[in-house]
Amino acid sequence: MEVTMDPLFLAWSYFRRRKLQQCSEICSKILQENPYDQAAWSLKTRALTEMVYVDEVDVDEEGIAEMMLDESSIAQVARPGTSLRLPGTSQGGGPTPAVRPVTQSGRPITGFVRPSTQSGRPGTMEQAIKTPRTASTARPVTSSSGRFIRLGTASMLTNPEGPFINLSRINLSKYSQKPSLSRTLFEYIFHHENDVKNALDLAAQATEHAQFKDWWWKVQLGKCYYRLGLYREAEKQFRSALNQQDVVDTYLYLTKVYQRLDQPITALNLFKQGLDHFPGEVTLLTGIARIHEEMNNISSATEYYKEVLKQDNTHVEAIACIGSNHFYTDQPEIALRFYRRLLQMGVYKCQLYNNLGLCCFYAQQYDMTLSSFERALALVASDEEQADVWYNIGQVAVGIGDLTLAYQCFKLTLAFNNDHAEAYNNLAVLELRKGHIEQSKAFLQTAASLAPHMYEPNYNLSILCEKIGDLQSSYTAAQKSEDAFPEHADTQQLLKQLRQHFAVL
Repeated sequence: MEVTMDPLFLAWSYFRRRKLQQCSEICSKILQENPYDQAAWSLKTRALTEMVYVDEVDVDEEGIAEMMLDESSIAQVARPGTSLRLPGTSQGGGPTPAVRPVTQSGRPITGFVRPSTQSGRPGTMEQAIKTPRTASTARPVTSSSGRFIRLGTASMLTNPEGPFINLSRINLSKYSQKPSLSRTLFEYIFHHENDVKNALDLAAQATEHAQFKDWWWKVQLGKCYYRLGLYREAEKQFRSALNQQDVVDTYLYLTKVYQRLDQPITALNLFKQGLDHFPGEVTLLTGIARIHEEMNNISSATEYYKEVLKQDNTHVEAIACIGSNHFYTDQPEIALRFYRRLLQMGVYKCQLYNNLGLCCFYAQQYDMTLSSFERALALVASDEEQADVWYNIGQVAVGIGDLTLAYQCFKLTLAFNNDHAEAYNNLAVLELRKGHIEQSKAFLQTAASLAPHMYEPNYNLSILCEKIGDLQSSYTAAQKSEDAFPEHADTQQLLKQLRQHFAVL
């Protein structure tokens, strides 16, 4: 005689093993036989939510809509070291653009791609639309709310007959009084259906039913307000939740609010307050390091990343950021050790081999350089990655004096990514060596228009224009170079010479 397992228990087993589709199908069969089975209903709701669940703590990108149509006003001239939005306000200790390349917002390029590191706040709408803003695509992020809407519609595929729960007909006040069902229903509405308004209504009624004593509902209210762009209301809810219960996630949500409000110092103080309650918590230490890095305070960021590694020595972001910092402070041998550690941990990516190739070259381990780049080329997943690898091979070719190979590599870079400003700049220098002045000038102008945050194209263009006698264009380009990198001594000297020329005239 065959013994069959109870269907609900089997569904729960599937859910625990992350076989969510099978779990959902079994729950659907149970609900067809008994539509009022609350356990099956709750389990199916959780399974559908888990299929599309995105952790709100880390995934956060500001789209063009959020940046350009932001009504919250901030100080136009912030005090040094108090703003994430103004590139010039670094606290010292940061590398100059001459040593470490910067993003369009003026921050040094980080060692690890995560939401917000690619972006920064562009000055004009034209700049915002023109600059690639994500790690995987050259298309700007149009709006973060749009991304959530697309997630919501994609999730409909999990149930071809239509939505599992008809939100327009559901009685939220009835469910808000049932703690066992209201939480799973809220997560379903918030993550699966992406209906923030109904989720907010349910959370508000459930909070009221719990007599404002349940910290979990206050955190959910804060998440809804944050998604709707009501940051001050979100701040109140998260603060209230922290007064009732110290939870790491609440600290992370609240610091996200302060970063959106451009209050990095408050966010840092809150992280440190969290560390008093949760000493050595890796997510809090990482958060502090990220803020220091965004404020161009690289030495402090590196200290905190080292603290992270003391607690968790397999933390990929910390290893990558410390490695890139050593590379840009002229210690490629030490950077090599960190990148090799990543390789031992099983991080097998094009970017890692790309970095290994550069570290090997600058550490004079020439036997490994080209094999690392060959591996990187074998692992490329997009044209942008391919372009970056060829650009770095071009840099190696310049280093060994093979300018013909360098020229071909930079040409290949542009074939894969036509907006690669650094390649245009280097090609211009090579063209000038061949005596092709007009071609060189055209490349430099293209590089300057593609990357207004880089000082090199403008400086090179200024030198070129001065040599051919076009002093006015030279002066304009030198001024743009000075705007991008005020401490650049050669630009200052060139401007001084040009002003003397104009004074004589």
